[in-house]
Amino acid sequence: MVSELSAEIELPAGNGAASAARGALRAVLLGWGLTDEDWMYDATLIASELVTNAIRHGGGCRALRVHAEDSTVMLSVADGSTAVPHRRHSDEHTAGGRGLTFVDAFAQIWGVRAHEDGKQVWVRLAPYPHRPPERDGSLTR
Repeated sequence: MVSELSAEIELPAGNGAASAARGALRAVLLGWGLTDEDWMYDATLIASELVTNAIRHGGGCRALRVHAEDSTVMLSVADGSTAVPHRRHSDEHTAGGRGLTFVDAFAQIWGVRAHEDGKQVWVRLAPYPHRPPERDGSLTR
């Protein structure tokens, strides 16, 4: 039985990164037996927001890291900025500003830590709604 799985998803530079992160994360999580569609939607939305924020405010994002242990899944992205993310107030006259509001709403907890020459933003997703099927250890990612 594998109780701990990890993956690093390399992302393209620029505008296609968030979409690539959503698709690749979905494939990884499905491969790990995490198939609940409502939970998957939240997970991919959060991944998209993390990657988008890293690109817009942190100078880029090369990879999305995923770590699962039992019903807990963590996502993280690193960027080259040391500025700590904060929620911006947006109105109908400004574009954006809602990313951390989504993260707050759909994640269990999130935080920031120093990482190489910048920071890493991590998110612990809400617990998976049911225990995923047991794996025999033959599949590694």
